Order: sequence, then structure tokens, then C-alpha cells
Amino acid sequence: MSKLRVAVDAGGTFTDVCIYHEDTQQFRVTKVPSTPSNPKQAVIDGVRRGEIDLSDVELFFHGTTVATNALITRRFPKAALVTTKGFRDVIEIRDGTKDNLWDAYEDVSGPYIRRRDRFEVTERVDYAGEVVTPLDEEEARILARKLKRRGATTVAVCFINSYANAENEKRMREILEEEIPEASVSTSSDILPEIFEHDRFNTAVANTVLGPLVSDYVKQLDDELSAGGYDNDLLLLHSGGGSMTPAMAKHFPVRLAASGIAAGAIAAKHIAEQCGYQNAVGLDMGGTSTDISLIHDGELRVTKQWGVEYGHPIVFPSIEVLTVGAGGGSLAHIDIAGALRNGPQSAGADPGPACYERGGTEPTNTDANLALNRLGTVLAGGALELNREKATQVIEERVGQPLSLDTAEAAQAVIKVANANMADAVRLVSIRRGLDPRDFALIAFGGAGALHGAEVAKELGIPAVIVPPNPGVTSAMGCLLVDIQHDLSMMYTAAAESADLEDLERQFRSLEDEAVDRLRHEGVADADVVLQRGISMRYQGQWRSLQVAMGSGEASLEDAIEMFHQEHERQFSFRQNALPVEIYQLHLRAVGKTPRPEFPRSERQPGAQAEPHAHREVYFEGQWYQTPVYDRTTLPVGFEFSGPAIIDQLDSTTVVPPDTVASIDEWKNIRIQLIQSGEKA
Repeated sequence: MSKLRVAVDAGGTFTDVCIYHEDTQQFRVTKVPSTPSNPKQAVIDGVRRGEIDLSDVELFFHGTTVATNALITRRFPKAALVTTKGFRDVIEIRDGTKDNLWDAYEDVSGPYIRRRDRFEVTERVDYAGEVVTPLDEEEARILARKLKRRGATTVAVCFINSYANAENEKRMREILEEEIPEASVSTSSDILPEIFEHDRFNTAVANTVLGPLVSDYVKQLDDELSAGGYDNDLLLLHSGGGSMTPAMAKHFPVRLAASGIAAGAIAAKHIAEQCGYQNAVGLDMGGTSTDISLIHDGELRVTKQWGVEYGHPIVFPSIEVLTVGAGGGSLAHIDIAGALRNGPQSAGADPGPACYERGGTEPTNTDANLALNRLGTVLAGGALELNREKATQVIEERVGQPLSLDTAEAAQAVIKVANANMADAVRLVSIRRGLDPRDFALIAFGGAGALHGAEVAKELGIPAVIVPPNPGVTSAMGCLLVDIQHDLSMMYTAAAESADLEDLERQFRSLEDEAVDRLRHEGVADADVVLQRGISMRYQGQWRSLQVAMGSGEASLEDAIEMFHQEHERQFSFRQNALPVEIYQLHLRAVGKTPRPEFPRSERQPGAQAEPHAHREVYFEGQWYQTPVYDRTTLPVGFEFSGPAIIDQLDSTTVVPPDTVASIDEWKNIRIQLIQSGEKA
């Protein structure tokens, strides 16, 4: 009986399914339209469309947008916050910063819990963890009864300095659970035992409001998979690039807030390694947005502080991805000054682009590509049929006529604005860090990434574009490449040169014990556990810190200090060897290894040839080209051809523009090389 691994990535427009057969090492893929009103249904639809017998599935991975969408739309259950007297407005005051410093009229969106639902109790712990004022238990019990009368069953408890001593927070939770047995209570010391109250409070609040939603969704999906014959844990991809089981997702739901985005970045890193590139940019263009990731020196960048909305930080390690509003469904419009804009508004899956004929009346990137004949009229293996006449009509009426352009020129202008938006995002993650995009390859994937990738690369001067075998489901494939992973941390402030090594070791051991317990609870064998220590340090007097790897043994701290100096010099171009170094925080990454799929490599066929299945007129840079259209499944390894060309497949369409050459490599990627000025094809 065939053993399968299945990965499902639920996006805003499509839900992608990747099926890996362990015995044959072959992949199958399928796509179904997403169902925003009931995300679970699209997952089940994908399983059925892929004709998957769940009793044959060994591992089921899932990247989901449920948590992200809930934070964006703010559709979560009523919740309450209980905090120390005097700190009710921490999550409203924030840190006083703005996304756009120069816009005096732009306001940051309000906190996830309204002021009327935030309450204070008497208690106080000082900076060193000493209980200055014990929790007033009578006051706490009166408040708990008040919350019960108000129907608040989702509560965050965030006390000042609880990272140093959680005694009062724990007691408050006990009282809430005694008075409201059905309550779901999160404490900030349990979710994020770190200094800086705004970061800690907001992370705990986000975790709290997501708890019921994520728990219900995961439980329903897990139950349905189990009823179908799947008898293992559902593995959910989290923002840090690992996976977690439903039990951990229930405890840390906020970690799912960048679930699917991380999968694409992981897949881009894998493809770059396959193709021999240490530096690469991942361009994951879907139906609603484009996610840009950066691989430098073979590593993905990881950030400690991020958020779905500015001003609402989520302080868990997350793969750094820049998201811009440029997708297949992004709306083209004329602004008040008469300039053409593209996004961030999107037609989404419903009603979708005008060519879907589901009620959309605004032109989108999909409509523009269809009007230029870059897209065929059938998508997702026949699941969607597109109306080219409708696409041409909305482009002409909404863009061409206002700008006095013919339809093809207007459609090309729409595409160029979208490409410029994506190119600007790539510049932000590369040039602002002193990295030259011309030293990178571009990995183009997502449902629309291969349509735009070569032209975005041309805009940036990137010489090479790689389109993976199944670009539309590459993020789903990324889910197959992750291990179970947990990130733990604790505050530890001390002078590095005089730190007590034995005490440091004890604290790391306590983190390791907790991590191993979590992994055992998730069914990971001790032999498959990998523990990676890290330590954050800073120069005395600094506010920000840098994390470096931490080993074990007598010389481990000395080695970490030297690594800190080196990393500080690399990131900020200077080091201060004479200044004292402070330890700020201890970190632990706990990994439970899961089996990785084996990707078969094919031999190149010198002189390999393929015949197009059709030709059509396609518009590039001001003129129509008679362009061959290939079926990707017929392209042999080693086949080389020049642009222009269109390559169709189930999950995406690849555009190979003029002045490029392309080939199929041994991993069945399409490699597109841009011809520089003066070169010959």
C-alpha cells in the first residue's frame, strides 16, 4: 500500500494540495478555490479532488491563513484583559511610533481588546521579581464574577514585570478558572516571559483572541481527517518555519499568524540550494498579495518582532517576509491625480477578477494578463474558465479610455505598475541592507509568480530566474520540508565577562527540559530531538541586542562574546572590543526531526526537443509576437529554447519574454536567463 505525505496550503484565492508518494518519490498536485467563509471546506475539497485515501497518509501538513485573516478582519470572540492597576492602556499607548512618521493624520489601528473590556487589579512585582504588593484576591474574585456576568470567557492576564516573577499572574488565572470554569485564560508570563510590557502584553492579547478561533478550526479539521482514516497528528506550519501539533496550536495560536507565508520562504531556500545559489530572492505571488523572502549566504532572515498590523507586535521568531498588495486579483485604478495604481485592494476569490464572471467589475492583473494573451482561458485544470472579452472590456473602460491608451497598452501599463511595486519590495529587503539584487537569483512561484517573474528580474537587473516544477503549489511543498519546532526564551541580564557559567548552564537546562517535554507530548522520539542554544547580548548602555549561537562547555561564553563582536560589525559596520558586553536573553530552538521527502534528479538529455501544442499572438513591450505555447508536462530535461514562449500547466502559467533564453534543468525547474544588452541569444 502506498504511503503518502500530504501538504495543504490555504491561500486567499486558491487552496493548494501537494501529494508526495514515498515509494515512487513522485509528486502530484491539485488546486481548488478557497472558501473564506469556511476555510476547512477548501482543505477537504482539495483532499477529495486529489483522490487521497486518508488511511494511506503518513503525515499531513497544513499552512493556514485562519489566524492571519482573523487579525486583519478583527473577527474574533469577545475578550477581556486583566492587568496591574495603572497599566490598563499599555496596549493603546504602545511605543508611540507611527508607520509613516510624516503623516500627522494617519492613526494606528486600535488594540485588539477595547478599553471597556480592559480591567485593573491591585498587585505589583518589581524589576527584580520581588512581590511588592501581593494580588488582592478579594478584588480579583469580584472582577472574575463581573467578567462572568459580562459573558467574557476569553481572558488575557498581563501583569507588569511578570516575566521576572509570575506568581501573581498564576494566582489570577486560578481565580478566573475557579469563577469561570469554561474560561480560556492566557498569561503573558506563560506566552512570552520577556521584558518590554507593550510587546509582551500585545503578544499575549493576540494569542488570547485567536485561541477559540484556531482551536475550533484545528479541532474540526483534525476530527474530519481522523474520520476519513488519518491516524497521526495534523502538523501545522508556524511563523518560525517549523510545525506544531494541534495541542501546541491550542496553547500558542498566535504562532500560526504567518503560517502559509513561511512555507513559501522555506521552499524558496530549498530550491536555491538545489540550483547551487547561496543568494536568492523568493517571489511568491498569489491571488491577493506577493510575499518577498531573502536568502543570503544560504540562510533565511529571521526577525524577532513582526506583526500583521503596524503597532501590534507579535514577538515570536518568524521568517522575515515582506508582503505587498500585488497579486493576480489586485485592482488597477486611476487615483485622484490621474495616475495609474495597482493594489493593495484585491478582488480576492469572491467576486474575483472580472474575467471570472462572478460579479467582479474592476480590472485586475489577471484581467491584464488575459487581455495580453499571456494567460489561457482555462485555469486549474478546468476548475476555472476565464472570459477574455470581459477582461478586455474592463481594461479598456477603466484604464484605456481614462488614460487615452489602446487596450493592449493599457493592459501592459497595469502589468508594469504591478511589476514596479514588486521590484520596489525586493529593493527594500536587499539594497537597504547593502545587498545588490544583481548578485541574486529570483525564485518565482505562487499562482502568478511565473507570469511576472522574468519581467520583475529585468526591472532589478537580476540575471537568472528559476521557476520550480509546480510554482502554484510551491508553498504547499514547503510544508513538507519542515520539522516540528519550538522557540523558547527567558530574560537573563548579567555582565558577560563575569557571568556565572554554572547558573547559565542551569537556566539553559531548564529551557531544554521544558522543550523536551513539549516534544515528547507531541510524540517525538528523544533520538529525533535537536536542541540549539542561542544568547542575546549587547554593549553596555545599548537598548537593542543581537542573538548569536551558544555552545556548551567552559569556552562557550567566550566564543559567544567573540561571535557577538563579529555579528555587530557585520550588521552595523563597527565593533567595540573595549566596551563591556551584557547578556540580555537566553534562547532555545527545539527541533523534532520529521522525515524529509527525497526529490528525484533526472539526467539531462543533450539536444532534447519539444513541440508546442499551440501558437497565439502575445503582447510584449509594444508589439504582438507569434508565440509558441508549451505544455510543461511535455518538456524534457535539457530542453533549451528562446523567448518569447508561454508554458502552461495545471497550477500556473510561465511567461518567457523576448530577450531571454530558458532551459529545463535536472530538477525540472525552468531556468530563465536574461540576455544583457549587447549579448546574443
